[in-house]
Amino acid sequence: MADIYDDALQGVGQSKAEKRRYKRQQKLLKKYGIRDENTMGKIEKFFYLRAKKRRIKMKKRMSRSLGGDIALFTLLIFFGLFSAYPLVYSINAAFKPLNELFIFPPKLFVQNPTTDNFSDLAMLMQDSWVPFSRYFFNTIFITLVGTIGHVIIASMAAYPLAKHRFPGSKIIFGLVVYSLMFAAQVTATPRYMIFSIFGLIDTQWAIIVPAFAYSLGLYLMKQFMDDIPMELIESAKIDGANEFQIWWKVVMPLVKPAWLTLIILLFQSLWNNDGGTYIYSEQLKPLSYSLHQIVAGGVARTGTASAVILIMMIVPITVFVLSQSQIIETMAHSGMK
Repeated sequence: MADIYDDALQGVGQSKAEKRRYKRQQKLLKKYGIRDENTMGKIEKFFYLRAKKRRIKMKKRMSRSLGGDIALFTLLIFFGLFSAYPLVYSINAAFKPLNELFIFPPKLFVQNPTTDNFSDLAMLMQDSWVPFSRYFFNTIFITLVGTIGHVIIASMAAYPLAKHRFPGSKIIFGLVVYSLMFAAQVTATPRYMIFSIFGLIDTQWAIIVPAFAYSLGLYLMKQFMDDIPMELIESAKIDGANEFQIWWKVVMPLVKPAWLTLIILLFQSLWNNDGGTYIYSEQLKPLSYSLHQIVAGGVARTGTASAVILIMMIVPITVFVLSQSQIIETMAHSGMK
């Protein structure tokens, strides 16, 4: 490719056929967006390679044979149906009357759909001495504050670890990686003791504060920021930008897949958190706690329980479907690292 872009050789001792071939090559290179990487700066090369990866992925998808496409889609359909079975069953179960819920062997699709389960759920929520709107507000508050706070804190902590060298930076990141090995049950007792000392028990901050320290988010953000060239940051400093402006206007747009993934993961976790370990006041409990209490009413509330399951999973599934491409890109990137 270097001889194609060498201006000193263009038109020197070339026949008409060679000139035509050279023009065809230039048109093909321009058509597919191929350029000489040796003539690019580091910043230009960074964005060029990102665009090149997307083109390569698209080309791989389009270059399979017909037989390969049929085999691939057959395999994907099989696993897709296997994975979708619980979701389809839950949706149908929410509209089944009690006689269909207890039939054996169970049937996947509802035969006589009804909305009685949702009507019973609404009636039970109205009889609660804490309004349904209060439970819903608590869940929205915990989910939004915890998710937004974690994205900001994780990205601000990952930026100096990725782009600045200071004493102990490798040790700090090593501790973050090691913390991924510990399950939440391992840290439950010391966490409760710390929250008790600081007076956070029976407050919503007992759920929000641990979300701020979600170590997987810091790990993902740091891995993405490592790929941002320092020349891009240095050029922003030359233009007069301070560290905060560089983080917000330069770094954050480039790591969009990472923080979108964090939003989805934290949203799903906080949405389903019932706060039973730390929150005891009924007016402070989230929606999931109230719905689970209704489900605990016994066999007679099996239909209501099916309606609760459908309601609780609609929002996380919707958020995931809208942003699934970002999760796949993030996990593939962090796995390569």
